[in-house]
Amino acid sequence: MILQERAGVIVKAMGGLYYARDEAGDVHVVRAKGVFRRKGITPLVGDAVRFAPGSGEEHGWIEQVLPRENELVRPPVANIRHLFIVLAPEPEPDRLLIDTLLVTAHMQRISPVLVVNKRELDPSLAVEIREEYARADAPVLEVSAQTGYGLDQLAAALKDGIGCMTGQSGVGKSTLLNKVTGLTLEAGDISSKIGRGKNTTHHTELLVKDGYQVLDTAGFSLLELLEPMNPVLLKAYYPDFAPYEDDCHFQPCYHFSEPGCAVLTAAARGELSKARLERYHQLLDKVKQTWRNRYE
Repeated sequence: MILQERAGVIVKAMGGLYYARDEAGDVHVVRAKGVFRRKGITPLVGDAVRFAPGSGEEHGWIEQVLPRENELVRPPVANIRHLFIVLAPEPEPDRLLIDTLLVTAHMQRISPVLVVNKRELDPSLAVEIREEYARADAPVLEVSAQTGYGLDQLAAALKDGIGCMTGQSGVGKSTLLNKVTGLTLEAGDISSKIGRGKNTTHHTELLVKDGYQVLDTAGFSLLELLEPMNPVLLKAYYPDFAPYEDDCHFQPCYHFSEPGCAVLTAAARGELSKARLERYHQLLDKVKQTWRNRYE
């Protein structure tokens, strides 16, 4: 027997089964109807859906996937409001990864937040990050899961729609979520031998508790730009560059080595981060290569 259709959100997907949480907080095991496969639609964690719950041991069926605000391919999640990019003094921040995550967030209309954890180890890191990313349209939260510093601010941000914790393994994502939400996620330790975190999260799940909606997911250290992109578009996802765009001699301008480039001039004057511009050039080279090889 199939019960009356309900509204819900997919909170977990494993092995062709989906776990849909209804408005009363009950979780139902459902499958996607064949019509979704024929239309090329794969339900994602974070999707708002209409579903018919099953009865007894029988699973139910997803009837409708509502329009998405955004989606990511790896990991496969949808409708993210905030991307919390967590970094720390240990392991050493991978700033190219941070920049790639910021580009991905801006491309997908997700609001990024830079969360500098482990303040007790080095308070100066947050100062550096605020200075370097001052114009990147990404607020910086300085926190410590160890001492509790700044966790009230993080808690408030985490209650603003679906949030996703991202960043290198070992920076303390699970520990922060435990401290703020009261969840009991497994926390990975930094390997003393290789200086990297042990990845303890093996599937994507939307954690819902006391007004929090947080995606706990592995794989963000492997995150790439979603698809081949015309290299000249990359600069559009660097808000730092926007005030100078119109003053470039060439239009469009890649901000790479062109004469009369206002972005390069601003960096030379110290108005823009030279290190961030250099990483933009690294990412630009990568985007150019992907664009050249898009038909292979």
